[in-house]
Amino acid sequence: MDDSAAYVDGPWTHRVVSAAGTRFHVAEAGEGPLVLLLHGFPQFWWAWRSQIIALAAAGYRAAAVDLRGYGASDKPPRGYDMVTLAQDAAGLVRSLGEAEAVVVGHGLGGVIGWTMTAYHPRAVRALATVAAPHPARAARLAASGGPGVRHMLRAQVPVLPEHRLLADGCVRVGDLIRQWSGPGWPDEEAEERYRRAFAIPKVSHCSLEYHRWIFRSRWRPDGARYAARMRAPVRVPVLQLHGALDQACSAEAARVARRLVDGPYRWRQVAGAGHFPHEERPEEVSGALVEWLADVDGTRGER
Repeated sequence: MDDSAAYVDGPWTHRVVSAAGTRFHVAEAGEGPLVLLLHGFPQFWWAWRSQIIALAAAGYRAAAVDLRGYGASDKPPRGYDMVTLAQDAAGLVRSLGEAEAVVVGHGLGGVIGWTMTAYHPRAVRALATVAAPHPARAARLAASGGPGVRHMLRAQVPVLPEHRLLADGCVRVGDLIRQWSGPGWPDEEAEERYRRAFAIPKVSHCSLEYHRWIFRSRWRPDGARYAARMRAPVRVPVLQLHGALDQACSAEAARVARRLVDGPYRWRQVAGAGHFPHEERPEEVSGALVEWLADVDGTRGER
């Protein structure tokens, strides 16, 4: 299968943008301040389809990217550490013609957003995370032993996890999404799109390399340097959105990030949603984002 599964028609424009020596597929709509949308596992840019429309209607330029190794973006053999991924995202901001952006990230995309605040603070005007713990507080998540942690541990085995995810038309991808979400989601279309996008060559391997670096780097010098850097306070406005039924990443593990945020901070729990509140409750999440952005823009001159 080629990468055509990542090109979904809609009220957005598809383009390929080069950043940090890598080509990225971006779907964008609207005009105004840039909002960069970073998806999580096991998805692709299409996870933000509702927010692209809502943000564009609210006067923003919404750009949803396929992360390195996903969708129609490049899938190089290396570069799946958080430092490189944050460099990718900061490079994308510049390649999209802006000096800074509001960064919105789900799951691992949110972890990339947190990382940008430490490594590329000038590129981040404000940060919104969805179901994403701060890396410096990830020990809480590991201690929970939830399904997200169990998935990360299983991903450490060579080769076998990739084969499991690809078997039977990527049925395991649909199973994971269903297990991590609240009742009633995903619908048939969403599951089919994610299974097809995950079947794009190399996606299964590249996506698991994220999890392998996060786990294995804890015992390596690069991981120690990263952990030390991530203890720096976050000085931009932060919104944390979290599904009340999220078992992959507990609300308690995510909310302790508040202790590292020196800028304006807001927490919002989404009732009835699991690990994918931006898709399970798209109107509520889009509304929360637009409301928060209006407040951020209203206080820009005060920061």
